[in-house]
Amino acid sequence: MERVQTILRLSPELMGRVKRAARRENRSVNSFIEHTLEKAIGPEFPKFPPDFKVSDEILALGGVIAEPTKELLDADPKLSYLWEKYGRD
Repeated sequence: MERVQTILRLSPELMGRVKRAARRENRSVNSFIEHTLEKAIGPEFPKFPPDFKVSDEILALGGVIAEPTKELLDADPKLSYLWEKYGRD
């Protein structure tokens, strides 16, 4: 996987905390920072505009994801979070 080199400026106190946290997770500082950023930002999912038309051929391949009911969202906090974050507007 290709990486882009960058420079961060951190306070000595924060850098110490990062190093200790990386050590606790048996990671390098670089791996720890990358992993932490990935968790904080989350995966990149495309959001399509409401008027985006998916071709019938594509829909036939995978079906259509229907909007979950309020009851289903209330019963499943993970689904509720994901729908709120990545669901259609």
